[in-house]
Formats: sequence, structure tokens, C-alpha cells
Amino acid sequence: MLSKDTPVIILCGGEGSRIVDVSRDAVPKPLIRIGNKPILWHIMNIYQAHGFSNFVLALGHLGWEIKDYFLNERLMDCDFRLDVDGDRQHLEVLGAPSRAKRSVTFVETGDRTQTGQRIALCRRYVTTDYFMATYGDGVGNVDVDALGRFAIEQNKIGTVTSVTPASRFGAIETRDGTVTAFNEKQDAGGGSINGGFFVFKHEFLDIVDRYGDVMLEREPMDELVERGQLAAYRHDGFWEPMDTMREYRLLNRLWESGEAKWKVW
Repeated sequence: MLSKDTPVIILCGGEGSRIVDVSRDAVPKPLIRIGNKPILWHIMNIYQAHGFSNFVLALGHLGWEIKDYFLNERLMDCDFRLDVDGDRQHLEVLGAPSRAKRSVTFVETGDRTQTGQRIALCRRYVTTDYFMATYGDGVGNVDVDALGRFAIEQNKIGTVTSVTPASRFGAIETRDGTVTAFNEKQDAGGGSINGGFFVFKHEFLDIVDRYGDVMLEREPMDELVERGQLAAYRHDGFWEPMDTMREYRLLNRLWESGEAKWKVW
């Protein structure tokens, strides 16, 4: 089993150009909200529900906004009074503040740095034999403990979570010109994709460092595949990214209706 001190690197540096109609480029993608909390908060809570609370945020585009959010998170969750007298200020908390218990390391990895290099730039904060990583824009009811156990059992350098995304469209089946099945929004036909919940051995940092400023999903992962060093953990539960306005609305609708399956805390 992975140590609960295992760091979780969350990639928070992208521009989120496909969802700019939501963010208006005023907030970074990980701070776009589901309900009254950023999606980044939801992701961290998924890990914390399994006891992992050592986070490393790889910052880039509008990274100071993420720093500001967490510096002020306690006040955002409670009532408070601010008395101002000239240059003096007095802050009095009037309600129960957030009781979150976590360690968050904020790492400036550059505005336009690729994801592989962002991982490499976090290496000084990874002192354990394994580390986890994920993107700052996707949620799911992934059993992180089971993922960690699987990674250790497989003993590969890397482990990726395999998911099947929901289709945006319904599907029909026909025989001799007659519809035999009419299915509304099934999965994507059985095709699996990278769900973004990773476990890596520490030595993977040498690989991403060697390739420099490249996407995590390209040369570094290709090398693992070629060496037979990438395991796939199958997740058949809920998983959904937030890349578009449609997905933003879907996740908020699920949250507001009490049907947010990723809420495992």
C-alpha cells in the first residue's frame, strides 16, 4: 500500500482555451467552480477521502489566482468582520472556518511549460519511492487506495487509470434496415482512454527530466510503453473531465441535484 505521505502532483498550469467561454481567462481552469467550490477542491477531496493530503500544485497560467484562493480559503468558508482604523486592521472570525487538513506546495512551473516538464520541475518535492499525479480538470469516484495497491503489485514504472468516457450522442443498432436497439448516451463504444489518475515510481522523474519541455502523454509515456513499463488500472465507475461548457454544465447539474458520484468524502 502506498504511504499516505505520497505526494500528489496536480497539473494546474494549462490555459484552458477550450473552456475560455466559462473562465473568460479571468481565472485558471482548476478554479472554475462546481457548486461553490473550484474543481481543484473537488479533486483534492477525492484524494483526501483516501487519506492522501500531501499535494504539489504545478502552477502556470494565472497561478497566483490559485495561491490567492488557498491563502484565503479559510475566510471564504466563514463569516468574518473586518474593522479598519487608518493603517490598522482587525479581523474577527464569526463562523466556523474550514477544517481541512492538508499540505499544499505551490510550484511555479512556467506559463507555457508542457505537462512533462511541469512534472519534472516538481521533483525536489518528491522524496518518496512513488508519487501520484493527475490533471486539474477531471473528477471521478476512483478508488485511489486500490489504484495504489495495483501499482505496487504490477511493479511498473508507471500506472495509468483506464476509463471509458460517456458518449455525447445516442446510438442505434440495425439489422436489414430495421432498428433493433435505440440506446441513449451509452459509453463510447468500449474504447478506453487515459483517465488522468497516475501512479509513478520516483525514477520516472529521470525520464521526464531527460525529455525536457514535452507533453507527459508523448515521449515520456511512449518510452514506458516501449519498455513494457506502463500498467493500466481499470476504472469502470464515474469519470468526467471539464473541458467544455457542456461538461461544466453537466458537472454542476449533477452536483446541484445530489447525483455527484465523485463525491466520496
